[in-house]
Amino acid sequence: MGNRVDSQIQTTSSIRMLFNIKYFRNIYVALFILLGIIFFGTIGFVIIEGYSWLDAFYMTIITISTVGFGLVKPLSTLGKIFTSFLIIFSFGTFAFAVGSITQYLVSGEYRSYFKNYKVDKEIDKLNDHIILCGYGRNGKQALETLRAYNESFVVIEEKEDLCEKLRQSGDLVIQGNATREENILKAGIRQAKALITTLPEDADNVFVVLTARDLNHNINIISRASQDNSDRKLRVAGANNVIMPDKVGGAHMAETVLCPDVIEFIDHISVQGPGSINLEEISFSHIPEEFQNKTIRELNAKYQTGVNVIGFKTSRGEYVINPDPDTEIVPGSKLFVLGKPSQISYLNEIFGVNIA
Repeated sequence: MGNRVDSQIQTTSSIRMLFNIKYFRNIYVALFILLGIIFFGTIGFVIIEGYSWLDAFYMTIITISTVGFGLVKPLSTLGKIFTSFLIIFSFGTFAFAVGSITQYLVSGEYRSYFKNYKVDKEIDKLNDHIILCGYGRNGKQALETLRAYNESFVVIEEKEDLCEKLRQSGDLVIQGNATREENILKAGIRQAKALITTLPEDADNVFVVLTARDLNHNINIISRASQDNSDRKLRVAGANNVIMPDKVGGAHMAETVLCPDVIEFIDHISVQGPGSINLEEISFSHIPEEFQNKTIRELNAKYQTGVNVIGFKTSRGEYVINPDPDTEIVPGSKLFVLGKPSQISYLNEIFGVNIA
């Protein structure tokens, strides 16, 4: 029953998109007026001249199009007056209708519309994807990382040149302001698992976070912040994590001076992606049921994957570095494991899911 309702909703949405008044307004208006004049002229010739419906329709068409064909039969005085006014009022309308349709075809606006329509249909099919708001310096880096993860994502970007660049790369992109609720909805916020907002203005990021949290209470929201006092505001607005690129970058450079080898080693550790060493997190739900509520020692004894458990997050949100092997894996907890890509892949294969 639920699938049938979802199918009906998608069908209705598709019909609305296909006949979007925003894109076809001028054509709709022109056709409506044109059909109104044809109807009015046909009725007039039937009543005034006693024509058949076919003859009246024919007379109306040759009159408003000014093609100059002969009359069906001689007009009466009243018929001549009616025809004169019909020509006067229909000439401009006919030219407007033809001009509107021609402009629509020549300008390529229809191609833009159906291209957006195709993108909207692709986005409707997504589930558990990631929404990226803004394709600036930070957004670009985030997008490249998401590609390395093979994650499904949708980008919301306002600048046309950047949108075109993303389209050429085959990415799903919505051109528009990310602070507008309709664009976030169009990106599939209700089905998304995460949202990353990298807009340059903190106030815009706060607005995006508030909107996203209101539309999806369970979504994971990561926001960029530029000002020190924006961190707290973004968290209050609903962000799960707040990243300050300038602060992180500066601290990273200072640490590289103080302990270069340690930082270089850490840089070689990648969270998923194509790195030589991978750091992964494993949620309780991804642990085989037979080892839920058991110890890390028991898990390692069963599965010799070669990965090392270097961290543990308790159900209360506390982090434990290098946890004791007798630590119990309880609901709400997470394991952090370190290993080579091949070892991580083997672990994914054993668990039967992608633990990313």
